[in-house]
Amino acid sequence: MPINESLKKVQKKCNFIDAFRVDLLSWYDNNHRSLPWRSQSAAHENPYHVWLSEIMLQQTTVPTVIPYFLKFIDLWPSVEDLAAANNDDVMREWAGLGYYARARNLHKCAKAVTEEYGGKFPQDAKTLKKLPGIGDYTSAAITSIAFDKPATVVDGNVDRIMARLFKIETPFPKGKADVWGYAEILSDGRKDRPSAYAQALMDLGSMVCTPRTPKCGVCPISQYCAAYKAGEVELYPKKAPKKKKPRRYGHIYIVTDIKGRLLLEKRPDKGLLGGMTGLPTHEWCETEDVAFAPPVEAEEAAWLRLNEKAYHVFTHFELEMTVYTTKIDDLLSISLNSNYIIENIDEADRIGLPTVFKKPYLLAKKTL
Repeated sequence: MPINESLKKVQKKCNFIDAFRVDLLSWYDNNHRSLPWRSQSAAHENPYHVWLSEIMLQQTTVPTVIPYFLKFIDLWPSVEDLAAANNDDVMREWAGLGYYARARNLHKCAKAVTEEYGGKFPQDAKTLKKLPGIGDYTSAAITSIAFDKPATVVDGNVDRIMARLFKIETPFPKGKADVWGYAEILSDGRKDRPSAYAQALMDLGSMVCTPRTPKCGVCPISQYCAAYKAGEVELYPKKAPKKKKPRRYGHIYIVTDIKGRLLLEKRPDKGLLGGMTGLPTHEWCETEDVAFAPPVEAEEAAWLRLNEKAYHVFTHFELEMTVYTTKIDDLLSISLNSNYIIENIDEADRIGLPTVFKKPYLLAKKTL
């Protein structure tokens, strides 16, 4: 991103850059987090581990990601192993982590790296961005962290640090443009430990420069921080007022039989929750006037509507679900569309339902 004129002026004044980096890296050497995707002994990080963790960490917290990361590298120790995996297995193991397009692209990317690059991740951001699911941030992170090459890596932690360090007044998300400019100044193609520098900023944001009650008293860069000097740290980053998320409405149909089987639905490969296995539903509506459209005809089932509703929050909307349950004699004896799957109820947990379906399932479980 080009640095505008105001940032160029700042660049000239940034005589603290060398000292800033020295202080930050010194702190990192003594305080860095121990994370399962970080190498403890190798000269460079494992590119497969860096890529896998960065994809999982998008819009997801470190504590949530750790067990998934460990499970994936246990099942698929290398990118070639992941490429050879069955797509349904990958989607099932991803269930619960959310943002399921990441899982689809993860598998596609593993195949591309294996088939087109011999199982070796490209080392430059331009080539990395040609791979499925890899954009500006992830390509910079892999380039910097895995291959120790200069790159401007900006995640949510870096957003917060730069906003406070330079007292960025532009409310986010527009303020991200200024963040990138300042972060680029501080990186500036420098070859002094770019991998450690990128991870140091992430750790500082996670451990010290936190969203609430930042630990400015132990911050290694507080002497350079404009917001700290002004006593206004918690006012930054400034954010535009949040818009209320629209609400959508839908029905969830839970069908079991007397032999302990459960009806599931394989969702289309494209779209929200694409390729995932879930409970039968339909297109979610913008109004409460949702048509009753169960997967099993009325004459074959007596439907019970639960009094309690289930709710789930997606990135762009909230979903209110009315839950219907029924139990029939034998699921195998009725005609069903090819997208339906019949599994034993005891296997539901193993299947790995996405969280949006786990909620109504657990709500109805006491009636099954």
